[in-house]
Amino acid sequence: MTFRLYPNEKTELTLRYHRKLHKDLYNAAVNNRFNQYKIYNHKVDYFEQQNCLPAFKEVWLEYKELPSHALQATLKRVDYAFERWFKGLGKRPRFKSIRHYSGWTYPDCAGFKLESDGENGYLGLSKIGRIQMRGQAKYWGKPTTCTILYRNGKWYASITVNVLDQALKPEILPCGAIGIDFGCKSALSITDGENHQQIDAPKFLRNAEHLIKKASKDKRRKRAPNRKKKIKASRRFKKAQLKVSKLNRKVANQRQNWVHQVATQITRSNSMVATETLVVKNMTSKPKKGSSHKQKAGLNKSILDVGFGMLRNAIKYKVEQIGGVFIEVPTRLVKPSQTCPKCGHQHKKTLDIRVHECGVCSYRQDRDIAAAQVMLYWSKGNLPGSGTVLADAESSSSTSSTKARKQAGSMRQLGAKKRQKSQSNFAKNKLEDAETSSSSEAS
Repeated sequence: MTFRLYPNEKTELTLRYHRKLHKDLYNAAVNNRFNQYKIYNHKVDYFEQQNCLPAFKEVWLEYKELPSHALQATLKRVDYAFERWFKGLGKRPRFKSIRHYSGWTYPDCAGFKLESDGENGYLGLSKIGRIQMRGQAKYWGKPTTCTILYRNGKWYASITVNVLDQALKPEILPCGAIGIDFGCKSALSITDGENHQQIDAPKFLRNAEHLIKKASKDKRRKRAPNRKKKIKASRRFKKAQLKVSKLNRKVANQRQNWVHQVATQITRSNSMVATETLVVKNMTSKPKKGSSHKQKAGLNKSILDVGFGMLRNAIKYKVEQIGGVFIEVPTRLVKPSQTCPKCGHQHKKTLDIRVHECGVCSYRQDRDIAAAQVMLYWSKGNLPGSGTVLADAESSSSTSSTKARKQAGSMRQLGAKKRQKSQSNFAKNKLEDAETSSSSEAS
């Protein structure tokens, strides 16, 4: 849970100073790892850097003002960045400027003290002081960690607390079960099999796009920074950049607020939610050659404006938090948008066809509602035709073909098997010829 901090002028200067020191420590740790490996071929780990902190403080005396646990958390952040890089999950760790270094973390209660019961209160930080904070937490418990963040000129405290499982789960679990289909025009198409509901996309980015474009145009007219030419950004450029970031942040806050309201409304009366498997990264990828770049860019913007990934994750964790079930239907296997929920017949439809009309049972329904019904029925196990048509769809799906390729093995293994087969056939034919010749001589 996140609280807004309201430091006074003196405290804010101290917060900025601590943020700069943590940024410098992060960059020094990254530089130490690269240099040690490049010069001495020595791989530095987290524990080695942590043990060097006392000697580091003796040289850089200003770090004696910072709590040791907070410095260790900054070194742990460096370790996470390198671990992600080694596993192929992230890019090569880079040095961070103060603009791209949001804050630091207190990993235990030794570095901070809360004077709050979950609504407003005060936050006491070691070596900094007491700061007023505002906010309200839905659940409250024992505080464990605290992260100080600086975003768009404002200070925040992100606090994690230990909450009992009994407090998270309601006394009576809601018994509703629904299927959800995501879209751009209607952000959510919800059905329980009989009752249907569609929630329109809010289009926060589309509504604020003209203001963002105007502010961005004003920013481009100011003197931008250039490291190669050693040109610093002008004050007017910084003011224009702050205006653009404020507009973008407002859109993001509006979207996040809407997502949590919708997710709460869904989980309040349903304990089972079935939806499609979404890979937003692939859905918003760059268009292929030959396709309309302008049309694909508009579709990508609409998908990101709704926030498919954020909305799915919010519904998932809220359903699982109350003890419900969240099911992701494999779309390549089931094909919800091409399957009839009444008879199970599959008929390929293009994206411009927005109404489902079955040629077998004559069932007519909105395409998104029909897809949500298919996912709901499939998750319950009572989708018609699931033993015939969908079995054929499974055999022709890309997932099954991938499994078949994995079972078949590599090309080298296939070649070895073919050679073994040909050699066995050759030996078998030779043995048969020898037996026939021996039988003819005996006769």
